[in-house]
Amino acid sequence: MKVVILAGGFGTRISEESAFKPKPMIEIGEMPILWHIMKIYSHYGYNDFIICAGYKQHIIKEWFADYFLHTSDVTFDFSAGHNAMVVHHHHVEPWKVTIVDTGLRTQTGGRIKRIKDYIGNEPFMLTYGDAVGDIHIDELLKYHQTHGKIGTVSVYNFGQNKGVLEVENGEVKAFREKSDLDGDLINIGFMVFQPEFLNYIDGDATVLEKEPMTRLLVDGQLMAHTHHGFWQCMDTLREKEKLETLWNAGKAPWKLD
Repeated sequence: MKVVILAGGFGTRISEESAFKPKPMIEIGEMPILWHIMKIYSHYGYNDFIICAGYKQHIIKEWFADYFLHTSDVTFDFSAGHNAMVVHHHHVEPWKVTIVDTGLRTQTGGRIKRIKDYIGNEPFMLTYGDAVGDIHIDELLKYHQTHGKIGTVSVYNFGQNKGVLEVENGEVKAFREKSDLDGDLINIGFMVFQPEFLNYIDGDATVLEKEPMTRLLVDGQLMAHTHHGFWQCMDTLREKEKLETLWNAGKAPWKLD
């Protein structure tokens, strides 16, 4: 099954770094967050990726073009008057990566519509290129296959980030720490769709999270799989630093192997 990753946006909320590279190429522990996301899927045996690129898409292409070289020990031998390269040791994932320029200003739904020919007539997984988690991909896929609907989204209770006041008729009745019951469920990506979902997307101006999802909901074709572990997006520099701190400390929950 193919894995589609949305990686074409401008990343304006983390402009300190996205001014120079696409947000999915911002590094956590010297590797792009895009690489971290792909490693999650690869851990479960899903290695066929389609990257929906856009903003500064050449940077993504160039990174993968050099990936084999950067992960190998090599000797460059110029002694005989010519350029010879010998690869001694290499470690590279068993990935097939298709990078598609889906347009600079194409909306999220439109990007998926543009890669229709690469997906083919088969189910596919889809996620955003800016968030990681200890997602159980096999459980997600099994749930999707069991309910028989067109779409499944992973949802997560992000909770509150402060202490919680319980107020009744204006009077403070209690103060307590946050719990998993505080906050609403949000869509965290890590989605699965049947191929007919592409029929719900009109074109470049279609926002994935609006018309297509609403139409699925109205048709009774959208299910939610609740994730109870770790999840974190990288919308801001502060969130990037949080992920980097976890990685450097060897405590990154999304590192599965």
